[in-house]
Amino acid sequence: MADALGETVVPAGIGGHEALRLFAEVIVPATRVQDNPMNLAYVPAAPTEAALVFDLAVSTAGMFAGTWEAGAGAIAAENQALAWLASLAGWPTTAGGCFVSGGTMGNLSALVAARERARTRIGGQPPRRWSFAATGEVHSSVRAAARVLDCDVLEVPVDDRGRMTGGVLADTLNRVEVEGLFGVVVSSGTTNAGVVDDLAGVAEVCQGRDLWMHVDGAYGAAALAAPSVADLFAGIEHADSFVVDPHKWLFAPFDCCALVYREPEQGASAHSQFAGYLESVDRSEWNPADYAVHLTRRARGLPFWFSLATYGTDRYRDAVETVLAITRDAADEARTHPNLHLVMEPDLSVLLIERSGWEMADYEAWSTRNAEAGTVVCVPTRWQGRPVLRFCFVNPATDVVEVASVLDDLAVGSGLESFGSK
Repeated sequence: MADALGETVVPAGIGGHEALRLFAEVIVPATRVQDNPMNLAYVPAAPTEAALVFDLAVSTAGMFAGTWEAGAGAIAAENQALAWLASLAGWPTTAGGCFVSGGTMGNLSALVAARERARTRIGGQPPRRWSFAATGEVHSSVRAAARVLDCDVLEVPVDDRGRMTGGVLADTLNRVEVEGLFGVVVSSGTTNAGVVDDLAGVAEVCQGRDLWMHVDGAYGAAALAAPSVADLFAGIEHADSFVVDPHKWLFAPFDCCALVYREPEQGASAHSQFAGYLESVDRSEWNPADYAVHLTRRARGLPFWFSLATYGTDRYRDAVETVLAITRDAADEARTHPNLHLVMEPDLSVLLIERSGWEMADYEAWSTRNAEAGTVVCVPTRWQGRPVLRFCFVNPATDVVEVASVLDDLAVGSGLESFGSK
């Protein structure tokens, strides 16, 4: 890449035309398109045309959206999008928050607020160590947040589907004495398997023990928009905070995570910044800088708002339902192949498929061959220690016929010899 790009940051510059040529001919070809309907790796993206175009408009407008005084119009529009998300969770109209860059920052900011509430309520001498509870299936960003916060994670065992349940959480807390426990992190759609934790059961335990309940819904909480899976999310109405990334399954461009608090004042208590040069900030207004680990921020929620306003929430509901239907159809197709094993019935839009007789090297070789051929991008993972292939659907334009063809190829497993696989 260094040779292809050449020296570009030089005293006299290279000129806009040359920089644009390099962008079109060198930079873009060396990236992977994330919104291709057959990109099924990790958690891809599927932004709408309206959201993409408006992202450009937001950047050119030069808006600062950290304080109401500077960005009232943008913040008011963002807040309408946040209010819709909060309503899907069954939260009161007083709920609110802000948009941050991604689930990592959203989870971190929520946990900072959770710990601050516990610190305030304890009073006096704080514990030597702080901690929160989560499962081994929790997203990697949650453990990263624990490292940043310098707190411990109490690992709660999962059931055979990889879920945290209220019963096991209660048993764990009764059995293990933990210092400074301030909250529980649950998943409304684990990244690895798309499984929704027992939100209602966990909520009951949290309420009984005065623990903050945070729902990491960065990927899966988008399905709150789909009536067909509403039962899976029972209990989220009792949570204290949740995150969802519109840049994953709610059709917004990258750099867009919604962080929502049931009681926004809890977020403000933890995150508001004060200094002489900030004395003019009107704290009675809605200042997004008060709700997360940030001060300067772009109006990153506006492309999502514009897409919602353009297409309407009914079309969002239909798009999410379409993805769920695609996932179910793909699962049905996998069942037609004797040597393909569906690891579990999907909760949401992730499929884990095990191919008889394969090890990790076989999955990796198959994935590499198909990626290089431009057929499909998907990567293997591990489930309960076993290598499996993971498909993540978020794009309503994904063609089930193409997915069926991919599964046919997976079942045959031909052409892997050249990749050194058995």
